[in-house]
Amino acid sequence: MKILQEPVLVLNANFAPINICTTKRAIVMVLTGKASLVLNGRGIIQTVSSMYPRPSIIRLGMMVKRPHPSVKLNKREIFRRDDYTCQYCGQQRRNLTVDHVIPRHLGGDHSWENLVTACAACNHHKGGRTIGQAGMQLLRKPELPSASAHYIFGRYVGSNTEWIPFLEGW
Repeated sequence: MKILQEPVLVLNANFAPINICTTKRAIVMVLTGKASLVLNGRGIIQTVSSMYPRPSIIRLGMMVKRPHPSVKLNKREIFRRDDYTCQYCGQQRRNLTVDHVIPRHLGGDHSWENLVTACAACNHHKGGRTIGQAGMQLLRKPELPSASAHYIFGRYVGSNTEWIPFLEGW
């Protein structure tokens, strides 16, 4: 069922957001006593013999120690950081690519500060040159996005606005 695959925000015992799980996993955690229901904004799931709330937010019963979250370096996150906009011409296009500001063969590394979103036309125009050699400029300096809870879980917020108060301030 698609309903059982919907995202649920998981809060630590101190109400800090730590993860996203499926509705099915959240219901199991609540039924086994590992978590408690914080917000049910989605209705119920009815079985033959019982009715269960469809959680939107759950809270773990015990505190879980986790390292400080970080944003993983991958293509999707680079596009998201750059708001799906070419960092050379400023247009939002469908055929986006990832470009190394300083090409790898010239000593550029594979890092947040050296990767930007580029449309295919700008990436082709720049080629294997630096932006200075190609006569191009970046709209914004590329940098590591903040690892705030709002950014990490932000892609789910559009369809789960009830999460916003639990994401702010972390």
